[in-house]
Amino acid sequence: MKPDPMSAPEGSTGAVAQPVTAPLTRAAMFLVVTLNPGFDNRAALHSFCGDLAALVRAVEFRDLEAGLSCVVSFGSEAWDRLFGAPRPAQLHPFREIRSGMRHAVSTPGDLLFHIRANRMDLCFELAMQIMSRLGDAVSPADEVHGFRYFDDRDLMGFVDGTENPRGDAANDAVLVGEEDAAFTGGSYVIVQKYLHDLDGWNALSTEMQERIIGRTKL
Repeated sequence: MKPDPMSAPEGSTGAVAQPVTAPLTRAAMFLVVTLNPGFDNRAALHSFCGDLAALVRAVEFRDLEAGLSCVVSFGSEAWDRLFGAPRPAQLHPFREIRSGMRHAVSTPGDLLFHIRANRMDLCFELAMQIMSRLGDAVSPADEVHGFRYFDDRDLMGFVDGTENPRGDAANDAVLVGEEDAAFTGGSYVIVQKYLHDLDGWNALSTEMQERIIGRTKL
């Protein structure tokens, strides 16, 4: 599942940048919603964006050491409806990809909330607060809960994300720069959901799995 590439508008004067490069946490939620037709989305969403930081702080205060954060992003069509011009230069609807039996589909998604914390109950509480605040302006399209699996391994048994950039290198990799001056400090995101044949995968030898992934399993 891949919603539209999305952009988190961060470049306005006095705005606090969203924590797109925040450290990994033990729990996470990916919440995708669509805008309801016929509703005054523009006024409701503008008001919500102004209140989101306060919602996060209210839930975060229950455990300040839990690292709660939330990044909200907007799909291409939602951006046009809510903000209009100017728009981020690389923001566009996701174009589905086919290669043999592989199919990366394009699915509905106007807003993405990436919620992270070291406690799932904080993620869940913030998601409920967000949906309650948005009310009839949106409908849920997809919700995924993430959790730390043993020693940071994915469900195929390999440690994931070992080559992700860190620190200044992470900022250089993900933040918009002077090439799109109106949105300097913003970022793009594509959400992917994979379907694995775990029975078939587990039937392979460790050596074959390592050849496919390109690194050792240990």
